[in-house]
Amino acid sequence: MADLQKWDPEDPDFWEKEGKKIANRNLWISIPALLCGFAIWLFWGIITVQMLNLGFPFTNAELFTLMAIAGLTGATLRIPSSFFIRLCGGRNTLFFTTSLLLIPAIGTGFALQNPETPLWQFQLLALLSGLGGGNFASSMSNISFFFPKNQQGLALGLNAGLGNFGVTSMQILVPLFMTFAAFGIFSGEPMVLINTSGTLIGKIPAGTESYISNAGFLWVLLLVPLSIATWFGMNNIRTKDVSPDIGNPLSSFALISIMLSIGFITAAFGLWLMLPESANGSGFGVPKELVLVMVVVATVVLLKWLPGQIGSSLTRQYQIFNNKHTWVMSLIYTMTFGSFIGFAASFPLSIKVIFGYSHIMVDGTMTHDTINPNGPSALMYAWMAPFIGALIRPVGGWIADKFGGALVTQVCSVVMVASALGVAYYMKAAYQSVSPEEYFVPFFVLFLLLFAATGIGNGSTFRTIAMVFPKEQVGPVLGWTSAIAAYGAFYIPKVLGEQITATTPEVALIGFAVFYGVCVLINYWFYLRKDGEFYNP
Repeated sequence: MADLQKWDPEDPDFWEKEGKKIANRNLWISIPALLCGFAIWLFWGIITVQMLNLGFPFTNAELFTLMAIAGLTGATLRIPSSFFIRLCGGRNTLFFTTSLLLIPAIGTGFALQNPETPLWQFQLLALLSGLGGGNFASSMSNISFFFPKNQQGLALGLNAGLGNFGVTSMQILVPLFMTFAAFGIFSGEPMVLINTSGTLIGKIPAGTESYISNAGFLWVLLLVPLSIATWFGMNNIRTKDVSPDIGNPLSSFALISIMLSIGFITAAFGLWLMLPESANGSGFGVPKELVLVMVVVATVVLLKWLPGQIGSSLTRQYQIFNNKHTWVMSLIYTMTFGSFIGFAASFPLSIKVIFGYSHIMVDGTMTHDTINPNGPSALMYAWMAPFIGALIRPVGGWIADKFGGALVTQVCSVVMVASALGVAYYMKAAYQSVSPEEYFVPFFVLFLLLFAATGIGNGSTFRTIAMVFPKEQVGPVLGWTSAIAAYGAFYIPKVLGEQITATTPEVALIGFAVFYGVCVLINYWFYLRKDGEFYNP
């Protein structure tokens, strides 16, 4: 039965007799659905590398912008997605939002079949792929209701942790599927690499045929059966404290569409204000930091104007904004998860543009467009970094339970400062070298260390939030901080693209290191001082 009129996981008899089986079924359908969401949200990180390898007529800055667009939309859509379960039910929400992912997947597959596809079409598809980023908020909220409190940590950890592996899965599967006509005539005509590519198995030489459209079509294989599984295998919990008044499925789908549309509109308007005319923007050049603030505020305000339950629910949640620690933890969580998701989006293309070309001085001017045949394959190495960050995330929570959330976060922050500065040093050296591959190993190792620190710190911040906030605010704070931190998927690719265009990629990492240093001071002041308000060693 799709709707559960009775649900009491805290009752041991109910849990053992029927609750556990239902909860686990919903969890194991939710995990691959969330994994696909992460994969489609961030697959531009791999697609843009192959577009560069195939000679698509776009600049490096325009390619980085595609990742930033998906990042901005995905983070913004987490705000309305936080309310879907209460208003629409878990089964209805997961079915509809998972099915919507077919739109950017199929659309991207067809757009990639023609290298002359205009930039605005790729920008629109990147905007739509943000649906995958927004799904995190509704997925986590849904699973939290199915399990008793003493098992929510494991259930949410599995849902989030294995869902995060969508980044790694995508970075492994997409390059492999691009090597053959996996979908017959739907794969389109092959394109010939003008630059070396690769998979986790090894490099692929220039001159090899590639089926880049498979990067989109691949996910149809997973999304169609997952959509069926969410509809026939998941449940709406119709109890008073979960989803009491959700109406019929069609009305739920309509409400989700309206709320998602608000996020799309605010994100699209912010992008238009920021982007130059050459990239289909206004040309006003509004600073990206101001755009972020405007998009968040506009989304929150417009949602609150919606009538009925939505506005009243938001009014209750807005009480967290009166607590200064909401803003403190938003910064700290942005340092950890924001860095993880932002670097995961931009790491492959960064490897390509820095190490895949020789940087040669011509008539007193440094040039960066000579293909480096000895450069490392971005598609061969990039998947390792987010894999480590996701794999080590539960370890961060375990260590924090033993030694304290703030202490573990502090150590991770210091490591991130040092790693970012080290990466900046080798970036600068590589971007001024005829043979940048000489600097790749230390660059790569330091980036792996940076990702590991984000993963551990990601887990430790959860413990700090649980220690600092009253029980009724922990959920809303986690939802808000995860939405704000997800903007790292917009901000980091945008900054890296700008600095690479300015031929100073190291400046981006130095800036991030400064931010991490500020977080070291903030974390110490609020949570590690013995006379602080919340001493949380």
